[in-house]
Amino acid sequence: MNILFVCRHNRFRSKVAEAFFNKINKSSKHHVKSAGIIKGVPVAPIVRKIGKENGIGISSETSGVTEKMIYWADVFVIVANDVPVEIFERYKKLGKKVIVWKVRDASQNDENSIRRIFLEIKNKIEGFQKDLGKY
Repeated sequence: MNILFVCRHNRFRSKVAEAFFNKINKSSKHHVKSAGIIKGVPVAPIVRKIGKENGIGISSETSGVTEKMIYWADVFVIVANDVPVEIFERYKKLGKKVIVWKVRDASQNDENSIRRIFLEIKNKIEGFQKDLGKY
């Protein structure tokens, strides 16, 4: 199964989801990528630092959603609360699944909120991993 984690800029939430999934995933059947609907905002150093503290590597490169990614993915996980779900809902007719988490963003200067969001995403990934058979 190919899973695409999506947020607004691919600078925080979707990257954290991808990294935690890769850390936890033990199956060679599941592959993940992350992307944002808007490309160009850099990953903040604090996000990479907290990722390292959590045992996950977060690259500084960001990706925008591409047509190739859309056709590659079997499941879209909309991690963010600020991404219009309608963008991805239309692909359901192609057999794609859409999951919406609505995780709020945080200011890159608010370390406590960033840490809280890391934990929220980790918990969602753990639950998602357990339920992968449903998709």
